[in-house]
Amino acid sequence: MLTIYGIKNCDTMQKAMKWLDAKKVKYHFHDYKESGIDKATIENWLKHLPLDKVVNLRSTTFKELPDTDKAAISDKTKAIKLMMTHNSIIKRPVWDFGNGQFFLGWDEKELSKLV
Repeated sequence: MLTIYGIKNCDTMQKAMKWLDAKKVKYHFHDYKESGIDKATIENWLKHLPLDKVVNLRSTTFKELPDTDKAAISDKTKAIKLMMTHNSIIKRPVWDFGNGQFFLGWDEKELSKLV
């Protein structure tokens, strides 16, 4: 089953869920602001998605981090810890199609090929 990860209040997440509902696609939504995100999930994402894309360098949360934390994203282990602590720095949505296929962000044309 499709799982999308993100934050409920995010405009992009709301757009994605509305799109899925309109297409009558069954999915599970994991709100990592409410439920958190674990190391194993992030490690799985990083097997399929580049670290520098999973971390949203343009997010307000990332911009407000101390320089030492910003520098930590170049180290995978430190970046995972940072994403677990400050999950708002994770690009949204993360799409897990449940079959080893992942997609990051919102691109209706590309997602139409996958859903």
